[in-house]
Amino acid sequence: MTVIVREQVRLSGYTTLRLGGPAARFIEAGTDEQLVAAVRAADAAAEPVLVLGGGSNLVVADEGFPGAVVHVASRGITIAGDGDGVTVTVAAGEDWDCLVQRCVEEGLSGLECLSGIPGLAGATPIQNVGAYGHEVAETIVTVRAYDRLRDLVVELANAECGFGYRTSTFKMRAGRHGAAISPAAATGRFVVLGVTFRLARDRLSAPVGYGELAGVLGVAAGGRVPAAEARRAVLALRRGKGMVLDPEDPDSRSAGSFFTNPVLDRRQFAELQAVAAGRLGRPAREAVPHFEAADGQVKVPAAWLIEQAGFRKGYPAGGSARISAKHTLALTNPGGASTAGLVALAAEIAAGVRDVFGVELASEPVLIGVAL
Repeated sequence: MTVIVREQVRLSGYTTLRLGGPAARFIEAGTDEQLVAAVRAADAAAEPVLVLGGGSNLVVADEGFPGAVVHVASRGITIAGDGDGVTVTVAAGEDWDCLVQRCVEEGLSGLECLSGIPGLAGATPIQNVGAYGHEVAETIVTVRAYDRLRDLVVELANAECGFGYRTSTFKMRAGRHGAAISPAAATGRFVVLGVTFRLARDRLSAPVGYGELAGVLGVAAGGRVPAAEARRAVLALRRGKGMVLDPEDPDSRSAGSFFTNPVLDRRQFAELQAVAAGRLGRPAREAVPHFEAADGQVKVPAAWLIEQAGFRKGYPAGGSARISAKHTLALTNPGGASTAGLVALAAEIAAGVRDVFGVELASEPVLIGVAL
């Protein structure tokens, strides 16, 4: 397969926000070998590298990217196992939701609650993608990747992947020779080539633990339903929030949730409760919605903080970049926006939440050439 290399390709055509300037070089990598070779060559030339998947978690500067953008276009899905457990090995360039749909149709349970998430399969372990009470870390067995530091293709077991809330080992930023990679380069030490999942051969879903989804399905927390039914419900919920790509819905022209939910220690959470109680006139213990997190910490919904800080859905009215009319966490490009304008809006929201509640919001998408 011939490697296609082009120059000055506008990245707005490759991101779900439809924003981003030109790449100095744009390389289509249709195989693992091409992907590794392109990244290795760029590293050897000390050229900045951006490995680009579906562009669904990416905010690229209007000025573009001054290096090599390597577009992942590898394909291949292998399903193995005849018993109750099945392994599904998928190339990094496969469309994620198409994979989920196929698994559900073939009676494989475990991914159905992650339906409708845009992007490619290879991106899912990087952010430890999650939704509706589940994360890919729950089903990943191994991740095959190119280690730029050691110049080797490696296979990492689940325990070696460093999975956490929207993070993993694959977000490490160390270059081939141990030097730090500039944030503008985006791609970390590891380039994901493929992922192997362990799924159950079962027409029923994994236990439904997310309250909103359980309510729609009419089951108690921990209940199970046909996986196809769970998938339909998740897709409907995501569409209602503008989180399923739809050319007819400008609210879906986003990078998904722009901010992660803050995870606070008990002292920070008590301080937030006190501020919120004074602002809302409620008892402190009732003032802030929250969820228990690991190590005794507390996770607070970023959407709630944003709304209580005065930023409503659709803000600012008539803005070229705005908060989604359907979902407070999504920043959208309804048409005519620039990356600079979108990032300025994100910075305004983050500053507003900080001023009102003293809580720092962190961006979830990868920022290329821009910062809050």
